[in-house]
Amino acid sequence: MSARIFSPAKTAMQSGTAKTGYWVLEFEPEQPRKIDPLMGYTTSGDMKSQIRLTFETKEEAIAYAEREGLAYRLQEPNQPKRRQISYSDNFRYDRRTPWTH
Repeated sequence: MSARIFSPAKTAMQSGTAKTGYWVLEFEPEQPRKIDPLMGYTTSGDMKSQIRLTFETKEEAIAYAEREGLAYRLQEPNQPKRRQISYSDNFRYDRRTPWTH
């Protein structure tokens, strides 16, 4: 039984950083999902795939996994590729490149 520890990224629909900054421990699936032939639902007999534990810090999540004897994989969050600026910065008087139409 192995687990994955990660910090979720903000969704594409968010402009702020709400619901980020915490760490999640999820169990890796032990058996593949299959499609129910009658209803077409995706199903699995793996009950641990429904467990999602949240922690304040990465160290708390790692300590929990080690205390419970779980093999874990740590996934560090990616850094944003571009810096965030405000819309009003486009019209600043001391801008590096002049603003033109």
